[in-house]
Amino acid sequence: MGRVRLEVLKHVSLTIDPGARTAIVGPSGAGKSTLLHVLAGLDAPTKGDVFWEGTNVSTLSDEERARFRNRRLGIVFQFYHLLPELTALENVLLPGLIGGRRGGNTLRDRAAHCLKEVGLSARARHRPGELSGGEQQRVAIARALVNEPSLLFCDEPTGNLDSKTGEEILDVLMGLNRCHGVGLVLVTHHEKVAQLADRTIALRDGRIEEEGST
Repeated sequence: MGRVRLEVLKHVSLTIDPGARTAIVGPSGAGKSTLLHVLAGLDAPTKGDVFWEGTNVSTLSDEERARFRNRRLGIVFQFYHLLPELTALENVLLPGLIGGRRGGNTLRDRAAHCLKEVGLSARARHRPGELSGGEQQRVAIARALVNEPSLLFCDEPTGNLDSKTGEEILDVLMGLNRCHGVGLVLVTHHEKVAQLADRTIALRDGRIEEEGST
């Protein structure tokens, strides 16, 4: 059988303000996660370009795109993607080590600071299996912050959590935006999450159906 070409995003054109809170909403299958993956450099578009501050990320090789993500962006996934054999602190350290930052006290202090920012200093030596879902998501947020990105991409950051824990994670993210100017791009199907954004991009069938701001 021949390969079937599936067009997920269609004629999408937008600009992201790195200091703002942007929500991407829409029904299942609308292309929300695909758009986030393309914007964050996890996937390269088959057509079109993605520019970050003058760099055409879509023309980079997979290795170059990985380096770009590591140095410039933070990504938080719905299912955490923590390494189970490492402690919370060691998981947070990883992007810094991969990016070539010096180890030792400087990087370790930065990782410890990121855990403190998300309220998890007391759990630094615990492994993911010893943490609750909300605590694992906090570790994932701290890991995304360790290389000091200006923008966090969050793919359904509360989708795997109960409502109370989800609200706590949102408080952490909003606090990072308010206190440190970290921009947020939030893929979500929760109306409450979208209401916290400065701008909402609604997708349907791979197209931007509407944009709004608050």
